[in-house]
Amino acid sequence: QVQLVESGGGLVQAGGSLRLSCVASGSIVSFNGMRWYRQAPGKQREWVALITVTGNTNYPDSVKGRFTISRDNAKNTVFLQMNNLKPEDTAIYYCYAYKTTGEVWGQGTQVTVSS
Repeated sequence: QVQLVESGGGLVQAGGSLRLSCVASGSIVSFNGMRWYRQAPGKQREWVALITVTGNTNYPDSVKGRFTISRDNAKNTVFLQMNNLKPEDTAIYYCYAYKTTGEVWGQGTQVTVSS
């Protein structure tokens, strides 16, 4: 089974930027799409970006205009560029991949935004 490994999290001041990476152990084009989710302490996990196998993207209003998801199929990697970060973006960020036969989650990477 394909495994997903996130990296790039860290501590950043409000208004700063981070770029998260999600590297898959196998081909990401085998998945119908990939998403980034986040979960803050005491809150439900929520999706923040998705990209389909054809490259279509979508975002919830909370991050639209600030976050950008992209993919490099040759490197089996999905990225999440996060700009103008806010304290409320503090969470563990997870990579997620899905297809008709199943789904895969990464282990998460912590993002902390200080005010």
